Amino acid sequence: MSQTLSASTLLAVPLAPLVGSVLAGIFGTAFGGNWFGRRASHSLTILGVLVAFVLSAMTLKSVAVDGARFNETIYTWMVVGGLKMEVGFLIDSLTAMMMCVVTFVSLMVHIYTIGYMEEDEGYNRFFAYISLFTFSMLMLVMSNNLLQLFFGWEAVGLVSYLLIGFWFNKQSAIFANMKAFLVNRVGDFGFILGIGLIAAYAGTFNYSEIFAKSGELGAIGFPGTDWMLITVICICLFIGAMGKSAQFPLHVWLPDSMEGPTPISALIHAATMVTAGIFMVSRMSPLFELSDTALNFILVIGAITALFMGFLGIIQNDIKRVVAYSTLSQLGYMTVALGASAYSVAVFHLMTHAFFKALLFLGAGSVIMGMHHNQDIRWMGGVRKYMPITWITSLLGSLALIGTPLFSGFYSKDSIIEAVHASTLPAAGFAHFAVLAGVFVTAFYSFRMYFLVFHGKERYDQNPDAHHGGHHGHDDHHEPHESPWVVTVPLILLAIPSVLIGFMTIQPMLFGDFFKDVIFVDAAKHPAMAELAEIFHGPLAMALHGLQTAPFWLALAGVAMAYYMYMVNPALPAAIKRMFQPIYTLFENKYYLDWINENIIARGARGLGIALWKGGDQGVIDGALVNGSWKLVGRIAGLVRWLQSGYVYHYALVMILGVFALMTYFVWLNK
Repeated sequence: MSQTLSASTLLAVPLAPLVGSVLAGIFGTAFGGNWFGRRASHSLTILGVLVAFVLSAMTLKSVAVDGARFNETIYTWMVVGGLKMEVGFLIDSLTAMMMCVVTFVSLMVHIYTIGYMEEDEGYNRFFAYISLFTFSMLMLVMSNNLLQLFFGWEAVGLVSYLLIGFWFNKQSAIFANMKAFLVNRVGDFGFILGIGLIAAYAGTFNYSEIFAKSGELGAIGFPGTDWMLITVICICLFIGAMGKSAQFPLHVWLPDSMEGPTPISALIHAATMVTAGIFMVSRMSPLFELSDTALNFILVIGAITALFMGFLGIIQNDIKRVVAYSTLSQLGYMTVALGASAYSVAVFHLMTHAFFKALLFLGAGSVIMGMHHNQDIRWMGGVRKYMPITWITSLLGSLALIGTPLFSGFYSKDSIIEAVHASTLPAAGFAHFAVLAGVFVTAFYSFRMYFLVFHGKERYDQNPDAHHGGHHGHDDHHEPHESPWVVTVPLILLAIPSVLIGFMTIQPMLFGDFFKDVIFVDAAKHPAMAELAEIFHGPLAMALHGLQTAPFWLALAGVAMAYYMYMVNPALPAAIKRMFQPIYTLFENKYYLDWINENIIARGARGLGIALWKGGDQGVIDGALVNGSWKLVGRIAGLVRWLQSGYVYHYALVMILGVFALMTYFVWLNK
């Protein structure tokens, strides 16, 4: 079989969802006259994503089995000096794997949306948005240059803004999408500085050309400082990842983004957009390997996110927000793996997490539908017998999330913990403690939610908001019901990889040649992956050994504590809350980061803006330069006008006075 891939086939992967999006977005909405009904809109967009998935799967087979590669320019936009701005594709094992994950999860979300958004007026618009998002994400992961990567990066940010604020009549949704947009701009400012530095010093946007010059970049000092240029570049790039992948302190947008419909929580905030930062750092591994300072920074940020965002998940009562904080915590784990130079482990966890977290979000959405749009887990309970498919798939997703041996999450999560333990960087000690403690925290909040929703006595009839009528106003007070097949089939299809994908792929992805020549690690300086390879004896042996390790017992303790506190002794959480009220208040206020952002940073920026407006614009520019200059000219003109009167006797007097002054001067000189 040919070792090359067809450019036209690859081009069809992102363009198929784009065509579906444009057709549904124009002809399925009032903008184009509502030519298409609901069935036509969802059929076109699902077909587009299905085509993209099939082509992505074929591409992955060609790459993994036949060793096919593709790295070519598709279109040259413009050339400025020696700097080429192009659209091009780089298809290797990392790209092909990401293409499959993005398109598969997107396909499941598209099918699920038919049921979830059934009663929504913006049905066609929603399908247009999620297909446009899929196109943007594919352009991001398939790019072979930083310019196209940045285009995809900004495009997914724009579409996420549209999706989070999808219900634009809802004030909280508008606030959430603006917050997401602004926080991401902070990260993107760092990202574009990093790209600018690369363009300035390497003279190219192309990945291959940048990596060829990485040795030169690593030897240059940053002008005017003791820092190395490569460290500044890597930290700037990572600040971009902090915004997109919701790392502390730029994580504040993600929990609020749950204001959008549940399907986009699964697509954007579990499987795709938030993993863009992890993908980018992995792609840039030849640069990051040159800066231990940047890797330490990444380790610390990831460790803080993994542990402290998990704490916040413990006190959440909104089912979607529990899963949202879980996402933040797991993104922290991926970031820690990047800092330990275990890039392949980070990408492996990205893949396994995409399946089980999308499953948990869609499971939460199914529960919300079954509970007639109640999202508060305090008013659930006993849902298991009414929603058996949602129950069993959510249990499988939760077991994968907490790292149960043989489940997909176990292989990736345990590998991260081992990699950090093997790292020789100064920050590795703190990071190892954070990821270990995070195991207990994850198990506790995951099964707190699971037990409160699916087990115990039924509490949905006690919900104070239950009788006010929601989307199903006629039966809001009735018992829960299982979701339709368009919702349950995606749950089942996501549950299968959530259980099996880790066992099947750990060998080639971490210890085989899957990422050979794609991800680069300096094994002498960063030995984590080499040490992992030494102790790995196959997925079954790893699972059996996992039963004896600290993470397994910590996870078991978390589950047991959740069961005791919420099933056996439900009065205990309230007692603990009273005992540790200050800590609970700290958690409830999300470490006061929103307060700091709104009252110190935003008000400070507003105060600075007013000062610049009043002092700089009105005072200096308008007052001194513009108004001051015309007043000065006016005064000089007034003086000159007085001298230029037009009377002859005035001029004669001035001449006589002038002659008198000159005579006096010369007489004085000759004395």
